[in-house]
Amino acid sequence: MIVIDNKLISDDIIEKQFICDLAKCKGGCCEEGDAGAPLEDEELDTILEVFETVKPYLSAASLAEIERKGKYTYHREFGWVTPTLGSDAEICVYGIRGNDGVIKCAFEQAYYDGKIPWKKPISCHLYPIIAYKGKHGDYERLNYEPREQLCNPACVLGKKEKVQVFRFLKEALVRKYGELFYKALEAIAKKQEAEK
Repeated sequence: MIVIDNKLISDDIIEKQFICDLAKCKGGCCEEGDAGAPLEDEELDTILEVFETVKPYLSAASLAEIERKGKYTYHREFGWVTPTLGSDAEICVYGIRGNDGVIKCAFEQAYYDGKIPWKKPISCHLYPIIAYKGKHGDYERLNYEPREQLCNPACVLGKKEKVQVFRFLKEALVRKYGELFYKALEAIAKKQEAEK
């Protein structure tokens, strides 16, 4: 376990290797799970602000589901989440399945098109790191939790390219916790590598 400020970080985040392999997983994390993407409180306002710009990227089915459920919903276990199509946790309503079968994020596509300044929910950006709020105090636990079958190609590619989880997720970690946090994590990883 690594401790930086009030963050408890799984050793796997610096020891394991990972690079998303969209050609193989097809963006399956956007439709496989128990609920939609977890949202932070401030992201609720962001979704409302960017929705009209993102709307043209969405399918008719997604728009109908958003009309029915709202732009986000409350889940008793996960808190605020993005809605999903259907009653079970199917594809996120903000997911766009391309002709190649790969699911991409409507928010991220609008971001890359220069239409909105927000990339996507931080829970999606950080995946396969999942951050849990402390139950008894002001701290967070950061765990590495890839899906066993779905993320296997990403684990294989990460090992092949020798890219640690935290390095693959540098942009997301800096976005969420800041540059100083990332530099501290990187320094710990370098120290541990030198001691091996």
